[in-house]
Amino acid sequence: MQTIHVRTTQNVFIQYPLGSVGDRILGYLIDLLVLIIYTIAVVALLINIKILEPWAYIISLGFPWLFYKALFEIFMDGQTPGKRLMNIKVVRIDGTPATLGDFVVRWIFGLVEYYIMNGLIALLCVTIGGKGQRLGDMVAGTTVVKLIEQKEISAKQVFVSAEESYQPTFPQAIQLNPHDVELIQRALEVNRDHDNPKPLLAVTEKIKTQLGIQTDLPSIKFLYVLVKDYNHLTSR
Repeated sequence: MQTIHVRTTQNVFIQYPLGSVGDRILGYLIDLLVLIIYTIAVVALLINIKILEPWAYIISLGFPWLFYKALFEIFMDGQTPGKRLMNIKVVRIDGTPATLGDFVVRWIFGLVEYYIMNGLIALLCVTIGGKGQRLGDMVAGTTVVKLIEQKEISAKQVFVSAEESYQPTFPQAIQLNPHDVELIQRALEVNRDHDNPKPLLAVTEKIKTQLGIQTDLPSIKFLYVLVKDYNHLTSR
């Protein structure tokens, strides 16, 4: 499975799989269904209130069909309703969040790819391109990733609690919060499952700076000890 490293708000990269062709097609079809339902509802409303002027139909129907993807991706952080239901999202190929300009470029090329070529170019590019990019993504430097469902977990669910007589090595661990511990767990999982130490090293440096800790322990051992200390200190 192809993956991409996505930068979190903590400036740490987490590995996510690229969105599959199937997910993207289903997301597109869901968005199309939303537009069709909207169109039927608006036409019925306009007829019911006896508005027959062409401009009313152009404004109320044309603009949503034209700007649907761009507006939703801009204001929903890289997602449309279809993408959200399929749990996929637009990000830059370097893993950073897509910008307003990126969304606009994707939208402009999408008009050609979807409305003129019926999605054929987009399908071919995503299928054979290697990075999950349609033409608009290639120009904008973006791709679509599959978001991994995150469950709320506590430190005690992640690591074995320390024994009662345990003496913490780093008392500063009490300053951690559950989100910090979850971030540590993800970095350890990426290192274990994908043999990628970059998130691990980034988290280690971030935590050391955040807590003012100086140690020569290897990153993996340091993080395990730190969370063990956290478990012990917070379980009192």
